[in-house]
This record gives sequence, C-alpha cells and structure tokens, in this order.
Amino acid sequence: MADILVLYYSGTGSVRALAQQVARGIDSVAGMRARLRTVPKVATVTTASAPAVPEDGAPYVEARDLQECAGLALGSPTRFGNMAAPLKHYIDSLGGEWQRGTLAGKPAAVFTSTSTMHGGQETTLLTMMVPLLHHGMVIVGLPYTEGSLTSTVTGGTPYGASHVAGAGNDRPQSEDEKKLAFALGARLASFAAKLAAP
Repeated sequence: MADILVLYYSGTGSVRALAQQVARGIDSVAGMRARLRTVPKVATVTTASAPAVPEDGAPYVEARDLQECAGLALGSPTRFGNMAAPLKHYIDSLGGEWQRGTLAGKPAAVFTSTSTMHGGQETTLLTMMVPLLHHGMVIVGLPYTEGSLTSTVTGGTPYGASHVAGAGNDRPQSEDEKKLAFALGARLASFAAKLAAP
C-alpha cells in the first residue's frame, strides 16, 4: 500500500470533514491509502505549547509523513483569500525538505472551505498551489468531466474541492461537494499510482 498524505488545518471542523471525503476517494483506489494529518494552531504570543498529541482528530504531521507519502492533499480554511496561518507556518518550515527534494515529482491536490460562497475559495486554492510548485510537485485538479462541477450551486472548483460552510458553520456538505472531494482524492491517488508504476 502507498500512502497519500492528507494534510489539513481546520478551525471549526468543516475542512476536517472535507479531508475525510478526500480520504475516502483516496482509499477507493487499489493499492492506495489515505494518511490524515493536521498541524497545531499558532499564536503571535505564546503562553503555552500545543499538546504533543491533538485532543481529537488526526495526529500532527511529522517529517516522515512527507518522506513516506506518494502524494499530498493539502487543505485549509480561507483567510482573506489565502490559507490559514497554522498551515502556512508549517509550510514555511519546510526549507530542508525543499532542499532535499522530498516532495519533488509527487502529485498534489488542494481543498478549502469558506463561510460564504464568495469568500475566496479559488484564490485560496491557487495560492496553496504556489509552495507546492516550488517543491516540484505535480498539481492535480478537477476536470469538467466531473458532472458535479457544472451542476454545483455550493462548493467545488476545477482548482480543487471546496465547501461553503455558512456564516455559523451550520451548512453540512452538499452532495456535490462530497462527490467532488471524493473525486479529487480518487484522481490524486490514481495519478500517484501511475507515477509510481515502473
């Protein structure tokens, strides 16, 4: 089995739910398995360290997760059209991995969640791709052959899976959002399998 790292930050749980759909898609591809990981919160003033192990959800990411993965799905809520600080802080710490080429040649996909329909989903997805390109990753998106991409009135873009969570984080994932997140995971895992084939 080859692992696809599903690395995300989720403040309210909506990105975590999307990560779980992406993971389901990955697990649907023969020989591929999702490895869910998260990053700790960051603060401008540190008064206490984050616990070594999260109280719930996925464990924190470790260097070996990047080294061992056959591909990467990266997820974050939108913060003014960009990824959230905890995920950006983690990515900014990967200079050594960049120098070693740990992620070079591996496929990657991105996903996000916003509270409103026009909350910056596409700009967040696009800006999340930039550091992955610097690492030499091959970006995988969603083609319009995915029927839900043209019928969705909620989340979902060709740049990656997305979810509109509502201002009170009270909107569950729509069927289209679920289908597109699943499809993104399956597509990423399929590319990883093809790239790993002799």
